[in-house]
Amino acid sequence: MNMDAKKMKQGNFINLEDTGLTDEELFQRIPQDTASIEKITAPKYSYWQSVMRVFFRKKSNIVIVVLFVMILVFTFIYPMVNGYDKYGNLMDSSTKHLTPSAAMKKFGFSIHYLFGTGDSGQSTFDSIWYGARISLALAAICSVINMTIGILVGALWGFSKRVDIVMNELRNIIGNVPGTLVISVMVMVFSPSFWTLIFAMCITGWIGIAYSMRTQVMIIRDREYNLASRCLGTSTLRIATKNILPYMISFIVTMAANEIPMYISQEVFLSYIGLGISDTTLGKIIFNAQSAMVTPGWGWEFWPPVMLAAFISIILFLVGQSLGDAADPRTHM
Repeated sequence: MNMDAKKMKQGNFINLEDTGLTDEELFQRIPQDTASIEKITAPKYSYWQSVMRVFFRKKSNIVIVVLFVMILVFTFIYPMVNGYDKYGNLMDSSTKHLTPSAAMKKFGFSIHYLFGTGDSGQSTFDSIWYGARISLALAAICSVINMTIGILVGALWGFSKRVDIVMNELRNIIGNVPGTLVISVMVMVFSPSFWTLIFAMCITGWIGIAYSMRTQVMIIRDREYNLASRCLGTSTLRIATKNILPYMISFIVTMAANEIPMYISQEVFLSYIGLGISDTTLGKIIFNAQSAMVTPGWGWEFWPPVMLAAFISIILFLVGQSLGDAADPRTHM
């Protein structure tokens, strides 16, 4: 150990002037780069990438997604390529009301006759997927319309006290009228069609969504950053859409998960009681098959559409619930 090191170890400091070196030799100037100074060294964060990472972390979610994709393929692609004709075997009485085994014996092994045949000799397997396409499309359109209106109105409803007074009175009036009664009247007044049923389901369907949003918005509307935005003169609409809605993605996704299965069930119920559309839907197939339920040997026609409607609703609900949990930022650890 040299003498200078011993002095530093003993607490004695060296006078730099005694070294005989200039400042340029003792120190090195580091160039200042503004961009590098302001650069954040934290790892890059993508919200939706984190959502997908958390979602697919569970093996069960992968199975659910596979089933969901299969539903979409059979619902929207399969009916376009299978050449389904409801009245193709209408004139052949030997093809009507066949069980799966009898249909396979007559037509040979085929996926088309996996569930037997119906009252017109049509393939039950093909007909339920054809009906599922219309039912699922109707439910998806109703969900998009009602969720969009409900989210925007609910955000303003929960944030603005003036809007809250008006909307509470409107909800008290509309909320006391049964939704099924409103839909039934609308379907009876107008000719029952695809878009008529959508209009009937959407005319009051957004009220419940808006009220749920209002409750959630009221929880976070008076937080510090929202109060600061109001003091700076930010509009209510901008605060609702920029400061509040982004924090409610998890709640919105979970709520949407309940909407699509609900509208599928509602369409099935309306068709079952005779208020559905004239097109082939899951509800219409169940309605037409209810007479077969009490006929010996024909009961098989009733259960495939019922089970498919239940299966689609359950899968959509599970996908939405799992995606809603993954959309919660608190799970992105």
